[in-house]
Amino acid sequence: MACLSPSQLQKFQEDGFLVLEGFLSADECEAMQRRIGEIVAEMDVPLHCRTEFSTQEEEQLRAQGSTDYFLSSGDKIRFFFEKGVFDKQGNFLVPPEKSINKIGHALHAHDPIFRGVTHSPKVQQPHFGGEVTPHQDASFLYTEPLGRVLGLWIALEDAVLENGCLWFIPGSHRGGVSRRMVRAPAGSAPGTSFLGSEPTRDNSFFVPTPVLRGALVLIHGEVVHKSERNFSDRSRQAYTFHLMEAAGTVWSPDNWLQPTPELPFPPLYI
Repeated sequence: MACLSPSQLQKFQEDGFLVLEGFLSADECEAMQRRIGEIVAEMDVPLHCRTEFSTQEEEQLRAQGSTDYFLSSGDKIRFFFEKGVFDKQGNFLVPPEKSINKIGHALHAHDPIFRGVTHSPKVQQPHFGGEVTPHQDASFLYTEPLGRVLGLWIALEDAVLENGCLWFIPGSHRGGVSRRMVRAPAGSAPGTSFLGSEPTRDNSFFVPTPVLRGALVLIHGEVVHKSERNFSDRSRQAYTFHLMEAAGTVWSPDNWLQPTPELPFPPLYI
C-alpha cells in the first residue's frame, strides 16, 4: 500500500479513520506475536515500577503521570499493566503474560521485528493531515498546527465486538481537541497535568469497527475513539504507532513524550 485511492482518502477525511483489511499477512502477525511473547517472558519490572495503564484522567495522573518509569519511557521498551493484576505488595495475581496492557514506547526503535514493520514500505503514506475510554490521540501527542499526527493500529488478532474492537465517532476529528496532557516543570509532582477536560459523549454516537487479523486502521489524531472491555476468553493483540508530518509542524514542548539524544524522533516519512 504505497498510497490511498481517491475514495479511501475521501472516506478518511470525512470520518477521521479508515480500515484497510489485509495489510499484514498471517505470517507477519504471528512473527510479531511470537516476539512479544519472548519480550514478555524476559521482562523484569521492579515492584515500584509496576504501573497500571489507563486513559482515565485521575488514574492516569496518579499511576502514570507521577512516575519516572512512564515519563522516561519514550526511548525505551517498558511494560504497563491491566488493572487488578497485582496484590498490595505489587506481586502478580495472574500469569505475567496475561497482565500486560501495553508495551511502550520504543519497540519501533529497539526491536528488529517491530522496527521492520514500522519502517516497511507498506507504511509509507501520502501527504494528508494527519477498556480504553473515549479520547483523542492529540490530547497526548499535540502539534501546531493540529491535524499532523496519524495513528496506525494493526490488528495482530481478530478484533471484534466480543473481545474489544475499536469504536469511533465519525467526523469528530473536525471539532478540535478538548483536553491536553502536559508535562510539568522538572521537579514538580505530579509529573503531568491536564488542560481542559474530556466531555461526556453520547454512546449512541460511537460506531463499532470490527476488523480481521492483519487489518490496519488509520486514526486521525483528533478523532474520538475507544475500545470496550474484553469479556471474552480471546485476547486482542495489536501493534500501534504514530506518524507526524514533519514539514511545517511543531511538536509541542509541553507534550509528555519528548525526543532524547539517544532517540530523536526519526523522520519516517516526510
